[in-house]
Amino acid sequence: MPSSTALTSFDHPGFEALKRRIDGARLSAARAVNRELVGLYWDIGQAIREQQTRCGWGDAAVDRLARDLKASFAATAGLSAASLWRMRQFHETCTKPELLAPLVREIRHDTPRPGNPER
Repeated sequence: MPSSTALTSFDHPGFEALKRRIDGARLSAARAVNRELVGLYWDIGQAIREQQTRCGWGDAAVDRLARDLKASFAATAGLSAASLWRMRQFHETCTKPELLAPLVREIRHDTPRPGNPER
């Protein structure tokens, strides 16, 4: 039997604030995951490019790497040979000097700074 002080609905004064807090935490978590994935993709692309330059890796080596990664991380999507080639292309494209300055400006523009309200 419910007590007389138990809430009978979700119309509690702090509930909306709690929902906003949950939404904010979910958004922060999603941004953190995206940031980590972009960094991972960058690192994989960089490693492939370096191995191609230093060790003469070709298509077969990237295919073999994709098979090994799939075997090691079976539950993880996005490690196919086609994805690895896109990661390599991502690293190659985003390291071109003409792209780096605009990306830095964009990152700085999107990052909230103390004292500046978020958009």
